[in-house]
Amino acid sequence: MTEPSPAPSRVRGRRPPQGDPVVDRAFALLAAFDAGHRSLTLGELSRRSGIPTSSTLRLAGRLQAWGALERGTDGRFTVGLRLWEVASLAPRSQGLKQVALPFMGDLEEVTRQHVLLAVRDGEDALLVERLSAHQAMPVLYRVGGRLPLHSTGVGLVLLAFAESAFQEHMLAQPLMHQPENVAVSPAALRRTLAEARREGLVTIRRRAPQPLVSVAAPIFGADDTAVAALSVVVPRENAEPRLLGPAVRTAARSISRGLGARRSIGASASAS
Repeated sequence: MTEPSPAPSRVRGRRPPQGDPVVDRAFALLAAFDAGHRSLTLGELSRRSGIPTSSTLRLAGRLQAWGALERGTDGRFTVGLRLWEVASLAPRSQGLKQVALPFMGDLEEVTRQHVLLAVRDGEDALLVERLSAHQAMPVLYRVGGRLPLHSTGVGLVLLAFAESAFQEHMLAQPLMHQPENVAVSPAALRRTLAEARREGLVTIRRRAPQPLVSVAAPIFGADDTAVAALSVVVPRENAEPRLLGPAVRTAARSISRGLGARRSIGASASAS
């Protein structure tokens, strides 16, 4: 009978190799900040991250030394510029923004409202750039903010040109229009996505929080897949979708060419 092998001895002072809790806690501290909590006291940072105050102080000090956090004279913590500096190097937004900004500027000059540029990140649209005229209507969209795929112009475009398996995953969920709190019809959403793929354009009209119209088009990359979405957001009373649509589609086509795409916007997508 074979004797059982001895249990592996644990090295004193080392943690099991299933991850680095220190890194996880540092991420938790950074995730405690959001659009409604841009400045946090030590106690707030501890509560929102779920990390004890002593550990929060120690980790926040390390992050502050590196520049990921800053601390004001009032003792409150904010996200540091070093974190923004590193994030600005993300290739999915950097090259895209360089190509897109001149065309976004043209649209902003014509519409005198808002021009949005977004990419898909998980199950959301992530806003990577926004240009807004001085007299533009107030909106909740902010750079770095997340928008729902199923009920925004840029989101619907990104969903329409996503892989079919992802579309089915989203359609299987109980989706709601917010802030109207109205359920999304899967059948109606399928028709919207099919039309977006056919026309290369999405036009939506929202009544809340205030009446607006959004017209969006896809941007394709060098591999001819949709890498981003471009849209204009204008007050509903001033909206002329028949004029806005060609302008947005032309700008999106120009950005796509700048990124090396060969595909024509409006061509049928392979996804169904």
